[in-house]
Amino acid sequence: MIQTADNAGGRFWWLLAMVLVLLCVALGVIQYRWLGELSEAEQQRMQTGLGLSLQRLSRDFNTEINAAAGAIMPRAGAEPEADRQAEYQARIERWRANGPAAEHLFKAIAIAQPNDDRSALNLFLYDLEARMFRPAEWPTAWAPLRERTLARLTGPGFGPPPPGEQPDAPLIELPRFHAIEPGQRRESEWLLLELNLDHVRTAMLPELVQRHLGNGGKLDYQVAVSWRNNPSNFVFQTEPGFTGDGADATIPFFEPSWELAMRRGGFRRAGGIGGGGGGPRTMGKGPPPPGFGGPGGPGGFSGGPGERGGYWNLAVRHRAGSLEHVVQHARWRNLGILASLLALMLAALAVLIRFTQRERRLAWLQMDFVAGISHELRTPLAVIRTAGHNLQGGLVTNPKQIQRYGALVRDESERLTGIVEQVLRFAGAQAGRVIQKREPASVETIIDEALAATACVTEGAGCIVERDLEPNLPRILADSAALRQAIINLIGNAAKYGFSGAWIGVKASATADGFVEIKVADHGPGIPAADLRHIFDAFYRGKSAVADQIHGTGLGLNLVKRIAEAHDGKASVHSEPGQGTEFTLRIPIAQIETKEHEFEDSVS
Repeated sequence: MIQTADNAGGRFWWLLAMVLVLLCVALGVIQYRWLGELSEAEQQRMQTGLGLSLQRLSRDFNTEINAAAGAIMPRAGAEPEADRQAEYQARIERWRANGPAAEHLFKAIAIAQPNDDRSALNLFLYDLEARMFRPAEWPTAWAPLRERTLARLTGPGFGPPPPGEQPDAPLIELPRFHAIEPGQRRESEWLLLELNLDHVRTAMLPELVQRHLGNGGKLDYQVAVSWRNNPSNFVFQTEPGFTGDGADATIPFFEPSWELAMRRGGFRRAGGIGGGGGGPRTMGKGPPPPGFGGPGGPGGFSGGPGERGGYWNLAVRHRAGSLEHVVQHARWRNLGILASLLALMLAALAVLIRFTQRERRLAWLQMDFVAGISHELRTPLAVIRTAGHNLQGGLVTNPKQIQRYGALVRDESERLTGIVEQVLRFAGAQAGRVIQKREPASVETIIDEALAATACVTEGAGCIVERDLEPNLPRILADSAALRQAIINLIGNAAKYGFSGAWIGVKASATADGFVEIKVADHGPGIPAADLRHIFDAFYRGKSAVADQIHGTGLGLNLVKRIAEAHDGKASVHSEPGQGTEFTLRIPIAQIETKEHEFEDSVS
C-alpha cells in the first residue's frame, strides 16, 4: 500500500511538472512575440524622435543665423539711397554689441552694388576694425556668386541659386530692391554674409548637437555635416571615421531665409512664400517681379536654397551602429532576462520536485525503519522472554541446557543492546553530537578493540579475519569510541552480508597526504550498482538484504559516514557484484604527531 501510494504521488508530481513546463513555454512564446512588437514600436518611436530632434537642431541653427542677418539688413525704404552704407554700419555695430558670439558668427560682411549701366558689380567689404565699408576685390571663393549675380542683372530676375549651384563658401546673399515701375521692384544691391566656419565648428554646432542629441552630457550619436555639392568636404564631424554612410537619418542643413529678404524688400505673400500654386505678392497692384514664384518660377522660396534643400547635409548614426541595432540589442537583453527568469522558475520547480520526492522517500524509509526496528526488537525480546519463562518454570534442568539458555539470553541481549545503541547514536548524530572530544589515539588499539568486540559475530558466521596493519602507524586525532563503533559496523556488515565462512580483511596504512586509511574488505556477493549510490543513506537497505530477510536497521553505514566526516575525513566504498566489497575510512593524522615526525627528521 505504501509503495502504491508512493507511485501515485510520483505520477502526480511529474504530471504537475509537465503542466508547469508547458505553461512556461507558452509564456515564453507569448513574451517573445510581445517583445518583437514592442521592439518595432520602440524603433519607430526612436526614429520619429530622432527626426524631430534633427528638425529642431536645424531650425535653431537657421534661426540664429537668420536673426543675425535680419539684425544687419535694413528694411526697404528705411533710408535714402545715399545713406545706405551708413545704415548698414549702424546696424552692424549694434549687432556686434550683442557679444563675442555675435561678433564671430560671420567671417566677412560685404555689399555688392551694380554700376550705373548694370554691367559690373562693385564689392564693398566691411572693415571690422575701421568700422566702415571699403572697396575690395572679389574673393576667389565668391566667384561663382559674382558670375551668377551678374547674369541675373540682365536676366529674368532675382531668386535663390538654382539646384546644384550652391557656392563653394558658406555665403548668404540677401537682395535689396528698388521700384522700377509703380507696383514693381528689382534688385539694386546684395548684402553678402560669409559664415565663420571655425566658429560654426567649435562653438555653434557642438552646442546645438549636445542640446538636441545629447543624453545627460553624453552624446549617443555620431554626427557629420558635409557640403551637398561635395559630400567628401566636411564642415563638422563628431568623429573623423563617420562620413554619413549607413546613417539613421539625414536632413538638409543651413538654409538661409529668402523670406527675410522678401519681407525686408517690401514683398508680401498670400498663403506663404513657396513654389507652386502662387508666388509672392507686391506691396501694390500688379504681377510679381520676374522670376518670383508661380508655375514658371525657379522653385519658390520655402526657406532654403535650391529645391527645398540646404547648402549642407546633416547625417546622424547611433554609436551602437544603428537604431535598429540598439533596439535589437535591447530586445535580446530583455529576452535573456525573460529566459533567465523562466529558467529560474523551472529550476525552482525541479528543486521543489526533487526535495519533495526525497522527503517522500525519506518518509517511506522511516516508516520502513519503524516496521523493521519493531521486528528487530521483537525477536530478541521474544527469545529472552521465552528462555526466562522456561528457566523459571523448571522446564530446563540439565546443566548443559541451562548453560545454553544462558548463552542465548546473553547473545540476544547483546543484539538488543547493539540495536538500541545504533538508534541512540543516530539520534545523537541528528542532534549534532556525532563524536565527543577528539584526542590523539592509536590506530592499532582502536582496530584491535573493534576486532575483539566483533569476535563473537565473526566466529558465529565462521569468517576468517585477516589483520594487516602497517608498522609504526602515526596517531590520529579521533574520538576513539565513535571510530571504534564505525569499524565495528563495517566488520559486522562484512560478516552479515558475506558468504558463510568467508574472508574478512582489516587493513590500515598511512598516506602521503596526511591521512590514515582503514579498510574493511570481504569476498561477499558485492553491492548492486543501483544500491551503491544510496548505501550511506539513512534507513536505506538494499533490495537483496530485504529479500533475504537479513536483520538490520539501515543506520549502520550512515553512522559510519557521519563519524568519518566528523573527523574531517571521508568514508567511501568500492564494490562490484560477485567480487566483494571494500569500505575505506580516511582519518587525518594528529598534528602533534606530524610535528614530532618533522622534528625527528630534522634531528636525524
